[in-house]
Amino acid sequence: MTEKKGEIEIFGAREHNLKNIDLHIPRNQLVVITGLSGSGKSSLAFDTLYAEGQRRYIESFSAYARQFLGGMKRPDVDKINGLSPVIAIEQKSTNKNPRSTVGTITEIYDFLRLLFARAGEAYSYNTGERMVKYTDDQIVKIISESYAEKEIQLLAPVVKGRKGHYRELFEKIRKLGFLKVRIDGEIQEISFGMKLDRYRTHDIEILIDQVKVNDSNHARLRRSVLDALRHGKGYVLVADSKYQTRPFSRFLMCPTTGIAYEEPAPNFFSFNSPYGACSHCNGLGEILKMDLQKIIPDTKMTIRQGAIAPLGTYKKDLRIFHQIEVLGKHFGFDLNTPVEEMDETHLHIILYGSPEYIRVKDSTGVRQNMSYEGITTFIEQQINDESSRSILKWAQGFMMQQVCPECEGTRLRKEAKYFKIAAHDITELAEMDLFTLSQFFSNIEEKMSDTQQRIAGEVIKEISKRIGFLLDVGLEYLTLSRTARTLSGGEAQRIRLATQIGSQLVGVLYILDEPSIGLHQRDNHRLIEALKKLRDVGNSVIVVEHDKDMMLESDDILYLGPGAGVHGGRVVAHGIPSKFIMQDSETARYLSGEKHMPIPSLRRKGNGSHLVLHRASGHNLKEVTLSLPLGMFICVTGVSGSGKSSLINDTLFPALNKILYKNSEKIALPFKKITGDKHIDKIIRIDQSPIGRTPRSNPATYTGVFTDIRNLFAELPEARIRGYKPGRFSFNIKGGRCETCGGAGVKVVEMNFMPDVEVPCEACGGRRYNRETHEVRYKGKSISDVLNMTIEDAIVFFEAIPHIVRKIHILHQIGLGYLTLGQSSTTLSGGEAQRVKLASELNRTDTGNTLYLLDEPTTGLHFEDVRILLDVLNQLVDKGNTVLVIEHNMDVIKSADWLIDMGPDGGSRGGAILFEGSPEQILSLNDNHTARFLMAEYLK
Repeated sequence: MTEKKGEIEIFGAREHNLKNIDLHIPRNQLVVITGLSGSGKSSLAFDTLYAEGQRRYIESFSAYARQFLGGMKRPDVDKINGLSPVIAIEQKSTNKNPRSTVGTITEIYDFLRLLFARAGEAYSYNTGERMVKYTDDQIVKIISESYAEKEIQLLAPVVKGRKGHYRELFEKIRKLGFLKVRIDGEIQEISFGMKLDRYRTHDIEILIDQVKVNDSNHARLRRSVLDALRHGKGYVLVADSKYQTRPFSRFLMCPTTGIAYEEPAPNFFSFNSPYGACSHCNGLGEILKMDLQKIIPDTKMTIRQGAIAPLGTYKKDLRIFHQIEVLGKHFGFDLNTPVEEMDETHLHIILYGSPEYIRVKDSTGVRQNMSYEGITTFIEQQINDESSRSILKWAQGFMMQQVCPECEGTRLRKEAKYFKIAAHDITELAEMDLFTLSQFFSNIEEKMSDTQQRIAGEVIKEISKRIGFLLDVGLEYLTLSRTARTLSGGEAQRIRLATQIGSQLVGVLYILDEPSIGLHQRDNHRLIEALKKLRDVGNSVIVVEHDKDMMLESDDILYLGPGAGVHGGRVVAHGIPSKFIMQDSETARYLSGEKHMPIPSLRRKGNGSHLVLHRASGHNLKEVTLSLPLGMFICVTGVSGSGKSSLINDTLFPALNKILYKNSEKIALPFKKITGDKHIDKIIRIDQSPIGRTPRSNPATYTGVFTDIRNLFAELPEARIRGYKPGRFSFNIKGGRCETCGGAGVKVVEMNFMPDVEVPCEACGGRRYNRETHEVRYKGKSISDVLNMTIEDAIVFFEAIPHIVRKIHILHQIGLGYLTLGQSSTTLSGGEAQRVKLASELNRTDTGNTLYLLDEPTTGLHFEDVRILLDVLNQLVDKGNTVLVIEHNMDVIKSADWLIDMGPDGGSRGGAILFEGSPEQILSLNDNHTARFLMAEYLK
């Protein structure tokens, strides 16, 4: 371990809920910050340490540069000493750009492009033969040897497979001194004014020379070949007396058909360059295609009733309905026939247009001829014309993503896929999982020629090194072609971590936010070793983490608390692991084993019904059939990349969404059928995404309790005398809100060389409402005072109003009593946002036939938070619902009624269901990764 070198000293940290803390964090150590969700961990690590590091870096720029970069707000802290340059590796760093892939993020694909451009072997896409490339001397030599003592014609191709009359071209050739050309295989003399049929496709070659190949004509042959190459732009055709031709080229060329490729550069293999991208999909691998099911969702309806969704119900003043009525009279259909009974030809005309002109009246009543383009053409025009964002979104709502038929999803032009190394093209390598790719490159040099090895040696070393870093952080199941937007926060974070390990920087402070997310216990030690590598080369590593193994392997543990929100923000315990577990804290009790999650004494038997997804085969899934016993708490487990998300999030959820809600926004991965769907009437996915994107959204508005509170205020005598309605007490609409700040409570002051500053509104003092609205009070409190109450205080305040207390009490019950009712959604952590959503679900009156899906709900949650989460999930199941969770956390796994374990490994070596049954039953499996770690929980 690297010797300690000083400390990072923090004095008076008050950002968010931090209570003016003073703290000394050892440098060049692996430090874990832990605590309850909302206790101030991110406030200390990211909003204080990282923010100050970034601010100091930007402050080092000139004032001129800072005006373009924008400044950064100084965190609320008195002083920080010993701060190194800071790099934050957060979960929120996922790139949503569809062109960004694992390969481009890690730069491995850039090295692959260089490798194929310099060492790739080209093959003909027509015959599959190896492409050849000749120098001028080689061409002359081959012709001399192949056509010795034979009469040949040397032809320079100038037009290949193009339409036109070419009168100007013939005149230009004549002025160059050439007398004959070969047109579509026939030699003709050039005459003045000569031209061809402009609507036919032609091949035109200049007859450069007609010569007998022998020693005496060698100089003439060489001169004519060079002329032919010059006029043919690097190409020459040789025709013998039997008119059989053979092509030669300075470029890569098929020896049989003569097709040629351009000399490849690295961008020839780039889907982000016009030079290498598939021209049909512009390098995206997908195209938008009209979805008739979205255009006509219900074929039993008539057009007049609104069968065609983009048009809606019949409106007499809409021109398009008038056009369709005129079409109907002309072709013999009407708007009152159900779509399913209409003739296919008539429906095709309505959707795709008619080539015939129809007579319609314009707005002045004058009849005129006009064409009808069709519904689908109109929708496509809105996308191609780059209309407003709302119209574009409307148009895309009737379309679906489809794999590009030209490049078959590979994103590249056809020629790029015919350059190979060791019998593989670049798209095949991009589709391999990283483990398989690592094995491929470990013995690739044996399959390469000496020349290829000399050219590619250093590139192969760099590729292998970068793949190794990704394997070290447990990402062997990913492929280079995997798009960045499909990565989880944990995966994106570990990719950035691998990149930083490869950068070999020294003296840096790295701050990571739960890098173990999405990682099976089996792979946890590899991640910990990767973090230790960063530390051992001379860096400080601070990790916000709840993983037990990570804490025990760290050099220092810092516990913030004791509670969350206003009850947190203090340093409760701090020290090396061996001393930390002796201190009095919630975390120490869990680490020492004094406190642990109990194993349920009974497992639910379910309601006897099953939901079955048959033969799912998307991504790496091996034709699996998933059977879910309903009315139980089900947990899907398995090593990272084993196919859990592909099966649940990408197949089951969109398939049920389409069945239950006719929603086909996301297309499910391939499967055969679903049975048992009649046993559920709702499917709800609860994730950790924010409950709102603006500061106006808060727990009170999301759970709906604010509507009840506004109604209560509107019923007060003072409000009724003044004629106030519930809208008066909304800060989102005019009337009762402060118009100076628009109900935001703050005003943004623009600074020229510093970040914009938010200051409380001088009119309302940050209280959002105008004076008149504040005068209406309930039990001495205004609507603004109520929004600033904590949930704990609000329960007591509204104790006489049962329907309000019930909604607020659930928020308190799931551990959110410290939040204020009006707390901005943008300040909530992922775990807090998730629990607000769960509270909203518990408030609803359900049928008991709901399927809830949660993907790693323990992300960002402390041991105690996990216990509260499990209580809430069990409440949902006790009502008769089914809860399906994808999870690696052993406390959740052992608490489930039913386990579905996937594997046996990640990527191409996964995709199978290994086990279905209770947690006790999986323990009997000897070679199962989940069983091995679960057994340790039972032995506690």
